[in-house]
Amino acid sequence: MKKNPVFSLMLFGLMLIGTAHAADAGWPRKIETSHGVVTLTQAPARIVSTSVTVTGTLLAIDAPVIASGATTPNNRVADSQGFFHQWSAVATQRGVKRLYIGEPNAETIAGEAPDLIIISATGADSALRLYDQLSAIAPVLVVNYDDKSWQALALELGQATGHEAQAQKVVSDFDAREQSLKQRMKLPEQPISALVFNADGKSANLWTAASSQGQMLKQLGFTLATLPAKLNNSRSMGMRKDIIQLSGENLAEGLNGQTLMLFANNDGDAERLMANPFLADLPAVQHKRVYALGSDTFRLDYYSASNLLTLLEKQFTSQ
Repeated sequence: MKKNPVFSLMLFGLMLIGTAHAADAGWPRKIETSHGVVTLTQAPARIVSTSVTVTGTLLAIDAPVIASGATTPNNRVADSQGFFHQWSAVATQRGVKRLYIGEPNAETIAGEAPDLIIISATGADSALRLYDQLSAIAPVLVVNYDDKSWQALALELGQATGHEAQAQKVVSDFDAREQSLKQRMKLPEQPISALVFNADGKSANLWTAASSQGQMLKQLGFTLATLPAKLNNSRSMGMRKDIIQLSGENLAEGLNGQTLMLFANNDGDAERLMANPFLADLPAVQHKRVYALGSDTFRLDYYSASNLLTLLEKQFTSQ
């Protein structure tokens, strides 16, 4: 019998809630991480997120995040603060402070007097090299976002912060909307390649089945194209599991889906890809099955994933 991924995810969430309530009022709480067990004596009230990617999910579950690292500001993915567009208004409303842009700074983090510091294990926004310094300031929770859906990350963060109920509601509401859309969508030609087409026009980052993007597409019924064996080992960004870098002759060979789904790209990027002479022979290009999914899908959280559902509804349902 085939497992239902949505049911399994909800069951996992309920198990987390049950575990959290096993102790008196859920605290103190021991959290298993890749860097050992973190013990929290009480629910955190001053969370600092060193990962701009993780911050969006913390906001979605109403966790008390007071400050966050940021990315390069004033571009297609980020506002003037360096916060992602999809949740920047929420961050402003809740008074989330920008700590720094890019390079993490332990002294700046300490100045916020956090009672929990969250860092990502991989990615450009990882502050893992400062783990020992940060551990002297407050408990440090190391999370991975490159090997799971944003929903699984939300449930994990909910359990760590005492916001299990909020996390479960956000996930359940989204999953219900996602399943409704799945029943109404007419999918384009399968299988598909999901990617970010880079500005240089010569390279792309291909989302893997482990990525949040890949998992969301699978939840909606899409099938990811299987890469040629020689490219399947081209993992990039160190130990990251979510992307494979394609460039040179590997670009056309790696984009072997019958349809191309462009994340963190707009319609202009889709036109740029279709005009690329080195990609002219791709079936997806020849049949004009290239879809831009919006600039805010570079990192998926509740906000950008919800925007993506809206876009997919416009593209693939008759309404």
